[in-house]
Amino acid sequence: MKTTVKLWIGIGVLALLSPLGLILPEHFKAGDAWGEWGADTFKELVGYIPQGLEKLSSLWSAPIPDYAFKGWEEKGLAGLSFAYITSAVIGIFVTACLVILIAKFLSKKD
Repeated sequence: MKTTVKLWIGIGVLALLSPLGLILPEHFKAGDAWGEWGADTFKELVGYIPQGLEKLSSLWSAPIPDYAFKGWEEKGLAGLSFAYITSAVIGIFVTACLVILIAKFLSKKD
């Protein structure tokens, strides 16, 4: 089996495992997954919002907030898991396309 096929299989397995970030914190009553905090949650955890985070938090908003689509918050764990996997596949597709475009641009012969 070629190395690239193994790579894509590994990436696919990781995409299928992505709902663990949703399931495990809920199972252990841990709240949000590590590092997925917004400014409000960060303030709750440590008592303040660092100045840099406060300035930059309004600069970027995620294309798919919380890895779910609008109106899917009430679909239960199965619906949210599907949204997580779909979000992972979209992210993988966009990243792969960007890498291929950059590679073509950089390998262009004059």
